[in-house]
Amino acid sequence: MRRGAMLYRVLTNKEGLLGNVKLKGNLGCSDHEMVEFKILRAARRAHSKPTTLDFRRADFGLFRDLLGRAPWDKALEGRGAQDSWLIFKGHLLQAQERCIPAKRKSSKTTKRPPWMNKELLGKVKRKPSEGGSKGR
Repeated sequence: MRRGAMLYRVLTNKEGLLGNVKLKGNLGCSDHEMVEFKILRAARRAHSKPTTLDFRRADFGLFRDLLGRAPWDKALEGRGAQDSWLIFKGHLLQAQERCIPAKRKSSKTTKRPPWMNKELLGKVKRKPSEGGSKGR
């Protein structure tokens, strides 16, 4: 606190995540003060399930058309590499949002690799016959 003025800021990515924010005295000999706060459980539980892009339901024809129709010569003319990348990235993300739907990850798919489909999973789980191994 300087001359009676207090300034502190606690940054979060969710509103209502913190509570009981208090100042807890100086940090050593510094004029900086420690801030104590509690992370609220209810706000943590409201965490959404992660999403992933569902490429099986994507409309790649529309995706190609949207990126192909952009006036790239005019949009990128006279720009440096960084500016050009940001413009391209913006168009790419807009097209992705329109053409590739997102889906929630289920707990079943997060426990196995994405390349292991139902057929492979069935073969892995199938037990060998009780009569011994085939090679004998």
